[in-house]
Amino acid sequence: MIRRLAASAAAFLCLGAAPAPAGPDFDLLKAEAPAPKLSDYRLPLDDAGRAAGSGLTPYALNTPLFSDYAEKYRFVALPPGTKAGYRPEGALDFPVGTVLVKTFAYPADLRRPNEKVRSLETRLLIRKPAGWTAQAYVWNADQSDAVLKRAGARIPLEVVDAGGKPLRIDYAVPNQNQCKECHQLDKAISPLGPKARNLNGDFAFASGRENQLAHWTRVGLLSGGPAPAKAPRTARWDDPTEPLAARARAYLDANCAHCHHPNAIASNSGLFLQWEQAEGPALGIGKRPVAAGRGSGGLEVAIAPGHPEASILVHRMASDEPGVMMPELGRSVTHHEGLALVRQWIAQMR
Repeated sequence: MIRRLAASAAAFLCLGAAPAPAGPDFDLLKAEAPAPKLSDYRLPLDDAGRAAGSGLTPYALNTPLFSDYAEKYRFVALPPGTKAGYRPEGALDFPVGTVLVKTFAYPADLRRPNEKVRSLETRLLIRKPAGWTAQAYVWNADQSDAVLKRAGARIPLEVVDAGGKPLRIDYAVPNQNQCKECHQLDKAISPLGPKARNLNGDFAFASGRENQLAHWTRVGLLSGGPAPAKAPRTARWDDPTEPLAARARAYLDANCAHCHHPNAIASNSGLFLQWEQAEGPALGIGKRPVAAGRGSGGLEVAIAPGHPEASILVHRMASDEPGVMMPELGRSVTHHEGLALVRQWIAQMR
């Protein structure tokens, strides 16, 4: 019996039908047309995109974008023999073939994030020869695979919130134009999260807890990076031991600056909320809107020092009404914790 199996295996190999290579299919990732199914890329994803094997490196951001309380699982893969280049500002310089993977999922109860979890979508940001492209894949009912959704999708769901009450969410999978709106910088799609300053923090890797910049350098994913202590660092918005202003600025950077940036889609507003922006009118302090409308709520300035109730920024963050709420994409409910942080920051201004 053993001889027959060995002979069959030898004959199979002689016919040239070798097993498919393990790991991501970087040739397919670099191809112009997107694959119809997430599994086509051979990304070593497990648990419906919430865990990964060898070939994908997990990472986290000091302060991420709020997305209707979704849990997010992030991974990166670079083609063999390549490295990302360090940049002190903006996203790292990733080589062609890089794929950034982000899975959005919800537990049945937000107080128990690791129980009864359902993945909704996995987004890929791929560095192709002509530039970055964004693709969204929606998971099927049995969580066995995800299919491409160019036109986006709406997924209504209900979870239990942090206070133990039902929370209804109208989850939106973005269409390709919406991906371009949020990720557009200098009229080209660009990664938002993986900046050196947002990766400059510890992560619990399988090998142990380590600073992410140091880990990426050690395992050969990053070149040219300084020691973490000499690299810029974004504050953690939800860490009360960090300075209040740094936490609020980090939150606005993650949730608003992808549009409110001198080189992004809302540049004509004159309101710039990126981490590097100096304090003053451009940050919204005492700034009147370029075009007043119902989005202003009848208020006069973006930020009224000492008066969050008189600040347009707070009014728009608090709203869940289309045409008023900010950010206008990526959420359907108000982020009460982030709103409270920004209120507190404005209240202590003098």
